[in-house]
Amino acid sequence: MSPFKSITIRATIKAPRDVVWKYLTEPAHVVHWNHASDDWHTTKAENDLQVGGKFNYRMEAKDGSFGFDFGGVYEQIVKEQLIRYSLGDNRKVSIELSGLGDVTVVTETFDAENENPLEMQQTGWQAILNNLKQYTESNKS
Repeated sequence: MSPFKSITIRATIKAPRDVVWKYLTEPAHVVHWNHASDDWHTTKAENDLQVGGKFNYRMEAKDGSFGFDFGGVYEQIVKEQLIRYSLGDNRKVSIELSGLGDVTVVTETFDAENENPLEMQQTGWQAILNNLKQYTESNKS
């Protein structure tokens, strides 16, 4: 059993699963939506999307005051359906894509860290997922 509390967030995106998968996983797209607020951005994204592969996203405040690397190692990948990975502190994340036709539901469950309030973490991760939704629905190609 995990020593961490799990949080689940969800977004319904008006786009087919293959498009959502592309925007979720390709670094050229990740840099456009991966931020929790407009005063942050992802300056660099690397992604080796295979079991045992690593990803790393460099997230920075736009004013240059702070930045950090967010990354992990993939444990399970089912194309256009499921991604499971672990973070450096052994927390686990699961991203599931479901739906038919032009609607995809993205459900993300993650182990919360112990430094920030749970509500703050849920709000931040949901904001990032909402940005993926907005970016995908605006670009669908």
